[in-house]
Amino acid sequence: MRELRIRVLAGVFVVAGVLSWAGARLWNSIGELPSVPLAAPIVLAVIAVVLLSTALSLRARLKAQRDRRPEAKGVDPLMAARAVVFGQASALVAALVAGMYGGTGVFLLESLDVPARRDQAIYAGFSVLAGIAVIAAAIFLERVCKLPEDDDHNRTGAEPAA
Repeated sequence: MRELRIRVLAGVFVVAGVLSWAGARLWNSIGELPSVPLAAPIVLAVIAVVLLSTALSLRARLKAQRDRRPEAKGVDPLMAARAVVFGQASALVAALVAGMYGGTGVFLLESLDVPARRDQAIYAGFSVLAGIAVIAAAIFLERVCKLPEDDDHNRTGAEPAA
């Protein structure tokens, strides 16, 4: 399994943002621009919380295992691998969605004097922030599940642990 690359996520974000900005300009010239849903930042924030809580739980369990505490619950390698894959998929989708809402938000900055457009720009901005939170939580989860010996044996392409 490969590590998440910040460059890939940033590239997805920028490409989606530019395409979304251009699409918003085109769509607005043809007709009414679709609205940014209020649920977008909420759903992204919930995903970020789930990823962060999973990472914190796994980190505590792994620390208890390393400290050889008698009450320590083991971490199933397959469960850890699934958590990392979920985090990576979430980060890629969040980069795409955040870029899309970022491009739309940049377009909406041109018309902040219209109250409806201002609200849409705010929702888009919060969606971008929540998408960044998903990416940060996914990277943290990946670092938590990384095997310690990966640092010693393979500096360039360390794999997240299972």
